[in-house]
Amino acid sequence: MAKKNKYGFKHWIGKIHLWLGMASGSIVLLLSVTGCIYVFSVEITEAFRKDAMYVSEVKPNTIPISKLWDDTQQKIGTSIKISNVKVSNNPEKAWIFGCYKGNDDAITYFGAIDYYKSIYVNPYSGEILAIYDEEMDFFNIVKYIHWSLLLEIGLGQQIVGWSTFIFVIMLITGIILWWPKNKAARKQRFKFQWKETTKWKRKNYDIHNIFGFYIATIALIIAFTGMVWAFSWFHNLVYVAGSGTTNPPEIVTKEAHKNLPKISNVMETALEKTKLAYPDADAFSLGKPADSLATVDIYVQQNENTYYVSHQMRFAQKSGEMLLNRNHADKNFGEKLITANYDIHVGAILGFPGKVLAFIASFICGLLPVTGFLIWYGRKFKKKTAKPIRH
Repeated sequence: MAKKNKYGFKHWIGKIHLWLGMASGSIVLLLSVTGCIYVFSVEITEAFRKDAMYVSEVKPNTIPISKLWDDTQQKIGTSIKISNVKVSNNPEKAWIFGCYKGNDDAITYFGAIDYYKSIYVNPYSGEILAIYDEEMDFFNIVKYIHWSLLLEIGLGQQIVGWSTFIFVIMLITGIILWWPKNKAARKQRFKFQWKETTKWKRKNYDIHNIFGFYIATIALIIAFTGMVWAFSWFHNLVYVAGSGTTNPPEIVTKEAHKNLPKISNVMETALEKTKLAYPDADAFSLGKPADSLATVDIYVQQNENTYYVSHQMRFAQKSGEMLLNRNHADKNFGEKLITANYDIHVGAILGFPGKVLAFIASFICGLLPVTGFLIWYGRKFKKKTAKPIRH
């Protein structure tokens, strides 16, 4: 008679779950904690920077953007250089000039940044309201721990990405292990049934399994959106799944009209045309043309503090002629999915309730490696009960 194999399917699933958990648990815990902290970074940062974000008095006209740019650059000196400006459509808000210079040869976050500043300027008076060192900003450091463990992005994101990939496998294997065999088991596994006498090991086991099951779907979404940044192949896979094609969209920029007269205030002209095209947008980001052949490109952020709806405009540097107006509606679904990736990842796509949901899911994801380790430790080093002495 053939011997029955005592190691069934769930036994090996359990082994995979354990080994992968041991391999990635500390990284998953770190990503979960930093994710929890970062979810409400915008709200907390804005609360601390409220005095710099708003002007004391709204006047009929702002200083022309190119003049405000040059005046601000002169005030901060030549040691740092302005690279872009974010113009709020809210007349009560300051404009934010960004200064960034990186070092591609560095292997850590701090070595990779020569300077990273945000300068809040009153667009009516030209007064500098505040200068913030974004490199040392608490939430930026938290973000880059979460993003690449404060390592060089190419290396750090691979570690984060593969740890996230392992976490996805753990979620799937965990559901397989959790899945109840019958009605009685189903009743027990969907809710806590604790009594005062319930031991901590049982409570810990239920926290790991029941909470893990209920947040599995949200955790998978968070993990998959994280992998979009970590792996180009996964990014491309998401794009193809959404768009139904492997070919990127062809963005046609119109040729500049050679006979149009040259103007001196091209940035003002481009900004005004963009505001007319998108009067209800939240903000507009633009920079000076890099050279004599470059265009003036403007990124239009439609909604406050979210990025999933955005538009792109492009203007001829000499005449201010509009060469491109690419509306969000012109994008295919694959592009929209990729554009929404950040807002999905932090829950912002559902507004404040979505962020709360992402916070809870991240918190529980952080509990999983801890409770899982305690389950393993309790089984591995289980106290042996002393055998009674026979007389």
